[in-house]
Amino acid sequence: MTEAIAEQTKKGVGRFNLYDPDFLLLVVDLIGTFVFAVEGALAGINAGLDVFGLLVLSFVTALGGGTIRDLLIGAIPPNSIRDWRYAATAFSGGIAVFCFHPLIERVPAQLMVTLDAAGLALFAVAGVGKALEFGITPLLAILMGAVTGAGGGTVRDVLLAQVPGVLHSDVYAAAALAGAIVVVAGIAAKLRRGWAMSMGAVVCFTLRMVAAWRHWNLPKVLVH
Repeated sequence: MTEAIAEQTKKGVGRFNLYDPDFLLLVVDLIGTFVFAVEGALAGINAGLDVFGLLVLSFVTALGGGTIRDLLIGAIPPNSIRDWRYAATAFSGGIAVFCFHPLIERVPAQLMVTLDAAGLALFAVAGVGKALEFGITPLLAILMGAVTGAGGGTVRDVLLAQVPGVLHSDVYAAAALAGAIVVVAGIAAKLRRGWAMSMGAVVCFTLRMVAAWRHWNLPKVLVH
């Protein structure tokens, strides 16, 4: 979902060079897409949806945030539509859950949380990076990072008629914001872009994992 990946797709690069940073980023990006798609499909099963509903939730959970970001910053058509690999990965996640639900349920919950945190971190820093490339101001670019990381889950919960979990459970969107802030601060401090994005991803991932472990939540208003 990054601009580098989009450029690679435009040029029709087909070499599977394991040392190509663009290829490695694409692989990690697609892994995050698959994990989010699986989460969306599992939510669909818990809501009693049919196979079509599972696929819809898989797509919006995995790609909704990046699509919203691209529309807001003017990257049209969104990369999730322009590059077929993202949709194929999202639908593959949904189909895998539908066909192998008993096996996927056996995956340790902690592993799913870890993969989710990794996907959140990657999408958050990719989102803010792409927004900056399109000339968006730093403050709004930070918001685009949060939208990329947490937008898909928010759309999923809205479709299921639920209050979006990112608005009330643990530290999720806030972790994406923290990672995006680190990226913007690093770039402003003249750090190399790769270093800034790596630092942002580490901060987002660590904050999300610690929050899930300690069950941290942002402050709430107590109503008696």
